[in-house]
Amino acid sequence: MFSKSRSFLLFCLLAIPMFLSAQTAAEIETLLGTNTITYAQASRFTLEAASVFITNNPEEAFNYAAQRNWLPGGISANELARLDHISLLLMRSFEVDGGIMYSIFGNSRYAYRELVFRNVIQNRTDPMMLVSGERFLFYINRLLGMEDIQGLVDARWLALQQEPVDVVTRRETLAAEIAEIIAEQAIADTTVEATAEGVLITLSNIMFQADSVELPNSERVKIYEISRILSSIPGIRILIAGHTTNIGEAGYLLELSRGRAQSVADYLVSLRAVEMANITIVGYGGNRPVATNATQEGMAANRRVEIIILEN
Repeated sequence: MFSKSRSFLLFCLLAIPMFLSAQTAAEIETLLGTNTITYAQASRFTLEAASVFITNNPEEAFNYAAQRNWLPGGISANELARLDHISLLLMRSFEVDGGIMYSIFGNSRYAYRELVFRNVIQNRTDPMMLVSGERFLFYINRLLGMEDIQGLVDARWLALQQEPVDVVTRRETLAAEIAEIIAEQAIADTTVEATAEGVLITLSNIMFQADSVELPNSERVKIYEISRILSSIPGIRILIAGHTTNIGEAGYLLELSRGRAQSVADYLVSLRAVEMANITIVGYGGNRPVATNATQEGMAANRRVEIIILEN
């Protein structure tokens, strides 16, 4: 059924004005030719289709969905996506009403059942099967074709067009206030900026011992000062990202960077700056350098922890 509907599916998706402004035919064609999509791909496309969160970065979209429990825990951005998990993402992103079992449990199993009941997923299939790009786009198209869903998406899209100025202003104001405090307290190797994801606090040259995730006392002093800032923001949600240089095996560096981010999170929680439930932890290893690793100064900049204050 799906292979026969490629041209029709492409036409339907491109006929939606919001997709024309943000999704190119080339990207849709890429998904149509993808045998199995990842959770990051599914998150980016779903959140934009639902007019929830607009980003060109699939990992940012994945983090956004994961923070809101729109995806099950324990999965990674680049993992191949299962149908029941995608069902939960679709139900939550498009705010699809469910029956009593979904209302009570709200998990992947009942999300899948609801989409079967609504004929979004046509014919019962294995809920644990991996999802192709073509099948995924078919589900998106079915949801966007529902009148109640389309009305919700249209209203969200209009709201998004009006929101950016207020969001940017709010982020820039908060970033400026935090930067002033950091300057007054003379917190070393720390910068602040407003980004598309939130207010980014970068702690560079984090001096962990080699191959260790234990937070040194020298860094605890710095993070204690940051905790005082974070604790003053009601209902704060943050993402903590660990980064290393590129010296070492990639898989080990990813694990090490995540462990170091976790240590910072644990310390912030112990200081009651933020609840663990409101913290997302990621480790990027040496995959996101901000400077060359050919110099000591560059390695110091890349050996960092980032704290991103997310939108409430």
